Amino acid sequence: MDNWHGRIDDPTDPETFRWHQVVRPMEGSAAPGIALLGFASDEGIRRNNGRPGAADGPAAMRNALANLPVAHTRPLYDAGDVACTDGDLEGAQQRYAACVTGLLADGHFPIGMGGGHEIAFGSYLGLAGSANAGRIAIVNLDAHFDLRDNPVATSGTPFLQASRHAAANGIALDYVCLGTSAASNTRRLFRTAQETGTRYLVDQDMTAAHSRAQVERVRQWLQPADSIYLTICLDVLPHAVAPGVSAPNARGVSLDLLEPFIAATVQTGRVKIFDIAELSPPLDRDNATARVAARLVHGLVQ
Repeated sequence: MDNWHGRIDDPTDPETFRWHQVVRPMEGSAAPGIALLGFASDEGIRRNNGRPGAADGPAAMRNALANLPVAHTRPLYDAGDVACTDGDLEGAQQRYAACVTGLLADGHFPIGMGGGHEIAFGSYLGLAGSANAGRIAIVNLDAHFDLRDNPVATSGTPFLQASRHAAANGIALDYVCLGTSAASNTRRLFRTAQETGTRYLVDQDMTAAHSRAQVERVRQWLQPADSIYLTICLDVLPHAVAPGVSAPNARGVSLDLLEPFIAATVQTGRVKIFDIAELSPPLDRDNATARVAARLVHGLVQ
């Protein structure tokens, strides 16, 4: 709990409390609540020839969350980290998935803190392995499809891995990618998106003028889902807003344009798990990206 410290306005008045005053270590008998779970890994980024540093993301996110005001009513827990320190990314993803499945079984809402976007395959596996998951929809806010076909898992493969796992195990899966950049995905990746039935909006179509219609389109895409996994790769944001990522985005989608899509997804009432990926503290100027990540988490749990 070393990362949980900050300002105290009044130690006796709950209306002044901040996250560091209410978060508790996860225990087996804990009442259902919000469970923060870190995935301290940048092995997938390394394998994908990206800039490492995201393994430090969970600690930085805790620091950024610690001083935020409490605006939620559910209990808040820190479930610790699953780390990839030996190069065995696949084993770390399996361990992370087991933690997610256990948290869901105990009635918690898991919030994953990356780490590279290789967290996504672990999150998907955790949800897919839970009881009553039913038809799953993945909503990924990301400049990249992350549908690479690679001999080993990387930060660029998780959603093709999920698609293949679902097909092999009789799981109905819909994949929605919002904020896709034509400058960040090859023609092969766009073809893979078509072959896997991926629905997507490119960054240039996510504008204020078209926001209402596009949000409604996403709502329609999500109607068949029984369970939704929402994931945000911070490189969907412009570089000026989120510099601390492996692959900075020259254009990106602004926070005010992303928020209605996040809200519409959460308002379905079927989001079972959420994570934020690619926070890389060594590359983060003035902790700007960590602060954006914390604000996104704060807004989602209210």
